Amino acid sequence: MEDNAECMLVIIGATPEGKKELLGFQVGLRESAQSWRELLVGLKSRGLSCAPEIAVGDGAMGFWKALGEIFSSTRHQRCWVHKVKNVLNHFPKPMASAVKSDLNDIQHAETRAEALVALDLFKEKYGVKFEKAVACLTKSRDELLAFYDFPAEHWIHLRTSNPIESVFATVRHRTIRTKGALSQKTAKLMVFTLIQAASKNWLRLKGRNQLPKLIEGIKFNDGVEVTDANETCAA
Repeated sequence: MEDNAECMLVIIGATPEGKKELLGFQVGLRESAQSWRELLVGLKSRGLSCAPEIAVGDGAMGFWKALGEIFSSTRHQRCWVHKVKNVLNHFPKPMASAVKSDLNDIQHAETRAEALVALDLFKEKYGVKFEKAVACLTKSRDELLAFYDFPAEHWIHLRTSNPIESVFATVRHRTIRTKGALSQKTAKLMVFTLIQAASKNWLRLKGRNQLPKLIEGIKFNDGVEVTDANETCAA
């Protein structure tokens, strides 16, 4: 939707058992920090007292600004699907396949170090002729690679915000067909009903046995649990 147009702001979370849950949604402005702030404050008031370990989203700056204010310790992970699309917008269409392959080399690298090498190669390969594309990618470097500090089984979930996108494919289809015929109250009710229906088919997160470790504060490096043994080896 348009950045300055009203849309549905949605947050989906995961329980310690790996079950996906609709945490909250409201009508607001996508790029408005105030709209996202109201939604996040609402979550806190309803009992979300502990900050989430990590949040995954697209480039909506309003969300990240509000998140930093309400849950300052939560890690930021930018959605790779959205970032790839944004980067490809700066290239001629005939180059899309090759560029996407190079971007995949970054996001699917086995370790953060390998991802950084692939990112440097991308900069060297395209930096002269496609400076804006490289800037678009590198400005979010840390947020794109945050998933490496979490269990490898979770990476497939953390690299993208597609769980929300796939749910809203049905929502968009319905709202397009009824465009102009819905009040805000009716639209919210329809969205809630559609999400509740879709949630019955949601699969649990992979690697859910690792979630209690994250809650306990156990650290992960390149997807592997950090223990005294591998810390000694690293030293």
